[in-house]
Amino acid sequence: MLQALGVTESDEELYRALLRAPGATGEELSATVRRPVAEIRRGLRRLEDLGLVSRLAGSPIRFSPTRPDVAVEVLVAMRQRELVQAQAAARTLMLDMAPENRSGPEELVELVHGRQAVGHRYRQMGNTVTEELLVLDRPPYTEPPDGPNEPELAMLARGVKCRGIYAPEGLELPGRMDELAGLAAAGEEARVSPLVPMKLAIADRSTALLPLTMEQVTDQALVVRGPTLIDALVALFEMLWQLAIPLADVDPTQPEQAVLAKSVLSDTQQRLLSLLAAGLSDRAIARELSVSPRTLSRQLALLTENLGVQSRFQAGVQAVKRGLL
Repeated sequence: MLQALGVTESDEELYRALLRAPGATGEELSATVRRPVAEIRRGLRRLEDLGLVSRLAGSPIRFSPTRPDVAVEVLVAMRQRELVQAQAAARTLMLDMAPENRSGPEELVELVHGRQAVGHRYRQMGNTVTEELLVLDRPPYTEPPDGPNEPELAMLARGVKCRGIYAPEGLELPGRMDELAGLAAAGEEARVSPLVPMKLAIADRSTALLPLTMEQVTDQALVVRGPTLIDALVALFEMLWQLAIPLADVDPTQPEQAVLAKSVLSDTQQRLLSLLAAGLSDRAIARELSVSPRTLSRQLALLTENLGVQSRFQAGVQAVKRGLL
């Protein structure tokens, strides 16, 4: 537990033994942890240097452990000082670096010109991604789908986790649903949302590619690498993901309406939705439905499950989007 703060596993074991037997001698600790006395003494000196133990007066020499909450604060403070020193050293080293090699804003965001260059960057991203690809997808497209999405199928075959959020109007194109069905069979997680604002691809949460325009021919795009910008784009994706509908729940004949392919809400759930939308408290809703608070909790859980969401707010958003209110 304390390794992240600079304490070795063996020294942490020694500290824990002393917590259970405060005032123990080195010989007693040696018998407890079954390690040589010389090794125990070296460990106790290291723990003393870290402020985790102290010596008691008298003979033989006995040791007292520092309270864990105090000890952790001391270790954290030490690590913070070391980080500050490392940051200062990095700034000093930057002064020794050639100006043309110093990182700057141009390394965080790169503008790519030309349709071929943009396509090359996307293929490059697909070839180098190792863990996760997040995609926002919406029309217009340079070319209509004409078969399996081979690049993404190759990623999925390598074990890359792929998640995509698709604008419903894109699902109406001939062959699109077949393409997405093939990706889903290969392991892609897909959802549908009318809120998709743009095309976007994020690889391994470290690099993002997004077109500058919504024109059919994409000849300019941004390659983003800055951690703060990437975090913001990932947060946008995750927010849309929570509000989106699983592709399996979309009626293929009516993707624009995002109709649930599952069961229709019961009369009780429909009534519950209306009361939630009216802003009533749980107590008032339970009274209106003539149910106990526990039964209401079960009804709410069932409602969010049927809507494929996790919160009441998301349930309200989905209900409006699906015409249930």
